[in-house]
Amino acid sequence: MADLGFRLLAARGGGIGMMVRWFIQIVIYDICVTTISEVFGVSRLVSLFIFLGILLAIGFASYALRNRMSSQADADV
Repeated sequence: MADLGFRLLAARGGGIGMMVRWFIQIVIYDICVTTISEVFGVSRLVSLFIFLGILLAIGFASYALRNRMSSQADADV
């Protein structure tokens, strides 16, 4: 049964590379949250919500920009 899990992990193109990528992402997020916590002098939980809010704002801005640009591209045709 354990072999099946390894096959599924390897079939997704991951394996060790996926684990390394995940680890790097966690370290980067932890550095960002810790920095926000130290700069603003708030707890790590509050800084996590600030960080998630920043990511949400970036995601919304890119979504709005993408929709605006795609509608302009349709109008130019």
